[in-house]
Amino acid sequence: MTRLIADFAGARVEPSPNHGERLGVDAPDMVILHYTGMDDHGRALSWLKNIQSEVSSHYFVWPDGQVVQLVPEERRAWHAGKSFWAGETDINSRSIGIEIANAGHPGGLPDYPQAQIDAVVALCKDCMTRWSIPAERLLGHSDVAPRRKVDPGEKFPWAELAVAGLGHWVEPSPIRGGRYFQRGETGQPIEALQGMLALYGYGVDITGEFCEKTEGAVDAFQRHFRPERVDGIADMSTIETLHRLLVELPRYQGVQ
Repeated sequence: MTRLIADFAGARVEPSPNHGERLGVDAPDMVILHYTGMDDHGRALSWLKNIQSEVSSHYFVWPDGQVVQLVPEERRAWHAGKSFWAGETDINSRSIGIEIANAGHPGGLPDYPQAQIDAVVALCKDCMTRWSIPAERLLGHSDVAPRRKVDPGEKFPWAELAVAGLGHWVEPSPIRGGRYFQRGETGQPIEALQGMLALYGYGVDITGEFCEKTEGAVDAFQRHFRPERVDGIADMSTIETLHRLLVELPRYQGVQ
C-alpha cells in the first residue's frame, strides 16, 4: 500500500490519485521544477488531485511557502510528460516533480515571493540530499521539454538557488555584438553548437542544420542560464555560457 506520510518534514499531505510505479529505476535522480501557470492557486492544486486530470506532482509550493505533498517520493508522479534529458526519455520515472504556485507567462510572469523561494530551496536541498541527487540534475520543465514547455520561466531565480548550493550555474557571459547563429543556418559551427547542447543534456540531433529543434533547445537554455534575452538565437553570450557550464560539469572536466 502506498504510504501517505510526508517525506519532507513540515509538508501537509493532500494525496493525489495520479501516480504509479517508477519504471526501470530504483530511486529518483533528478528534480524538475514547474510553475502552475494559473492565477487561481487553489484551483491549480485541485487539478493536480483530480483523477480526471491525469497529472500530478510530488509537491506543491504556495506563495507563502507552505508545502503540500501529493505523491510519495518513491512513486512516479505525472508531471513532465513527453520529455528528454541526457539520453533518458521517461523523466517521470527518474524525477521528483515540484509545482510552484505562480501564474507564469499566462499571468504576465509575476515575481516569485521570497518566502516561496526559501521553501523551494529547503525542499530541494532535503530531497536532493536524501536521494543523493547531483546538483546539475535540478532542472526546469522547459529544459526537459523544449518548445513544448516554458516553465518555471526566465524570472525564476536559479542564481539564488545556486548560492544555496543547488543546481548548476555560472554567471552568464555579457550580451554583446559579434557572430551569432539562428534558424536556417548550416555548417560546422552549428554542428559544434548542437554537440555542446547534447553533451549538456538537451535533446538535440547533431545535423549541422540550425533547425526548429535546435532553436527550441537554445531558447530553453537561455530561459534557464542566460535569461536576460530569450530569443532562440545562439549569440556569443549564449555559446560562451554553455561552454563554461560544460567545462565545470564533473562528468565533462577537460572539455575545451
